[in-house]
Amino acid sequence: MKKPRIAITCGDPSGVGPELIQGCLSASFEYEAEITVVGHPSFLQCLSSSAVFPFNAIPVGDTKIEHQPGKPSIAGGKLAIEALEVAAEACKRGDCDAVVTGPISKAWCVKAGFSFPGQTEFFADAWGGEPTMAFSGGKLNVVLATWHIPLMEVSAALNEAVLGRALKRANDLGQRLGFRPPRIGVAGLNPHAGEGGILGSEEKEWIDPFLSRSRGLYPGLSDCVPGDTVFARALNGEFDVVVALYHDQGLAPLKTVDFDRAVNVTLGLPHIRTSPDHGTAFDIAGQGTASHLSFSNAIRLAIRLMS
Repeated sequence: MKKPRIAITCGDPSGVGPELIQGCLSASFEYEAEITVVGHPSFLQCLSSSAVFPFNAIPVGDTKIEHQPGKPSIAGGKLAIEALEVAAEACKRGDCDAVVTGPISKAWCVKAGFSFPGQTEFFADAWGGEPTMAFSGGKLNVVLATWHIPLMEVSAALNEAVLGRALKRANDLGQRLGFRPPRIGVAGLNPHAGEGGILGSEEKEWIDPFLSRSRGLYPGLSDCVPGDTVFARALNGEFDVVVALYHDQGLAPLKTVDFDRAVNVTLGLPHIRTSPDHGTAFDIAGQGTASHLSFSNAIRLAIRLMS
């Protein structure tokens, strides 16, 4: 069987991305994949001298500019954007099958001309499709119904189409991870899932009725579960996947228990895209203290989701 071909982007060259990639490819890990690393020529040269796992290289960025750990710049933002563009095009041409992205600084990328709120939206624009942000690789599997929008806009943004897409993605993710059928816990929007309409009406008026109608498609689907208990119940084995209705509802518990292991995965696109679930960590870049476990999990999850 042909091995999956995975492009790895360096992320911001002044963040921890390059050293994490180096850790992944220099450790005694085995990846059942053909790996191509997209990054600055100086980083690729350094990587080639230390990597144990074989890889292909695609250089990007200005060779006259050297990027220093912990010192972000507009030039670093431009390089991170160029790496994303090259990896996306490699998949569109059929040269690669999936992308694992190093962490970028949204602020510095915006200064460099990036017009997207995140990498999820970038790949949706580059590849087409309807993206859904999800997380896996640790103790919890979480799918977000909404993500990069202000909290005050969440209720208005939620509807049957949005929630239905999240349920489908949760079911698909659970099945790919081997749960058949997946047991899906849905977090309520309001405290105590609305407490029967006392603390909010959305659950009673439309979310629970919609979940009831959707149970024919997804037999392991719950009614709304209070957001302060659904993740504990998942950790105790009651649910295989949790659908959170907004960004921090899902990410706060996930990062509390899975910070060094969780993987960001974009569902619903023509190609798989995963990423470690942490940022650039400029404050510790270059110190050799950042764990590459999440990055390694991102590579492994990309391979697993393609199987």
